[in-house]
Amino acid sequence: MNALRAVFKRQAGACADLDSPFMARLMGLFAARLAPGTAVADRILGWEGDPSPLGDSVPLRIAGGLHALRRAGYPGLLAVYPPQEADDDMLWAAVMRAFESESAHLLAWLDQPPQTNEVRRAAALIPALHLAAARFGMPVRLTEIGTSAGLNLRADAFHLEAGGESYGPADAPVRLAPDWSGPTPRRAPVEVVARTGIDIAPIDPEREGARLLAYLWPDQPDRIARTSAAIALARRIPAEIVAQDAADWLAGPGLAPVPGALHLLFHTIAWQYLPADARARGDALIAEAGARATEEAPLARFAMEAGTGGAALSLQLWPDGRRIDLGLADYHGRWVRWSDDGGQIR
Repeated sequence: MNALRAVFKRQAGACADLDSPFMARLMGLFAARLAPGTAVADRILGWEGDPSPLGDSVPLRIAGGLHALRRAGYPGLLAVYPPQEADDDMLWAAVMRAFESESAHLLAWLDQPPQTNEVRRAAALIPALHLAAARFGMPVRLTEIGTSAGLNLRADAFHLEAGGESYGPADAPVRLAPDWSGPTPRRAPVEVVARTGIDIAPIDPEREGARLLAYLWPDQPDRIARTSAAIALARRIPAEIVAQDAADWLAGPGLAPVPGALHLLFHTIAWQYLPADARARGDALIAEAGARATEEAPLARFAMEAGTGGAALSLQLWPDGRRIDLGLADYHGRWVRWSDDGGQIR
């Protein structure tokens, strides 16, 4: 039980660092006050497996279920969730009432892994896309590992303001403006001719948009509005979403060279969640595909994964295999620190 409480406490700290005081408070209440006696509490306290963010992310599962209730109009949570104000006793009492009256709903949410599909991570993807497109000068096939609902597969249709440079349509419904430092890659013509997302349990934005929004944090309406705009955009721009294990997909025909197109494979805060043997297998399969790449059928891999001081950004290009460290980004894309080596590919 103490280990589980520590997981909620760590989640509270992470939420505070990511500018969500409400979620920090809610997760702190779980750490301090959760006690057995209801079906939901007993399920959480008796969790079999790893409840941490690197495992089953139990705190975000229950938080998503509660937020889904609030978004659906459950009166008890409407009264204590943002934008309403409530003290800790009022908030926790409302959560306990939800545990009693909405146990079937909350137990179902505990059965499913969180899917956040953070749109602001595209603030790092978009410059990398332009960097690679400038290098090869050909249409792009985009593939995302750990795609969730595939919202960032439409990143070329977002508008990004970064360090005095702008990318994407001026009238784009999804607009990103991170705190940017460092050089900015020059804009390049970007024509995306194929979009494929791979996820073991993908979300359909057409049917499950409400679920996706519930995993966002109640006191961050800007994230909710931005994701809502991205969901609407995804309904207009088709993508192929494949429900498959990432390593199994990589072992199939998906990485075969296609002359006349750059294949950009990317993953953002997803690779780290694969088992170690799956990561090793995936790395080997991508390297093998890189060895098959040519100037007429190049391959690129953009990664945004856990690093020191933020998410580490990198871009690897084949056929030469060159790897460029692009810098660091906030896990939710609030800031980007682009490296001096990531300005242009020479």
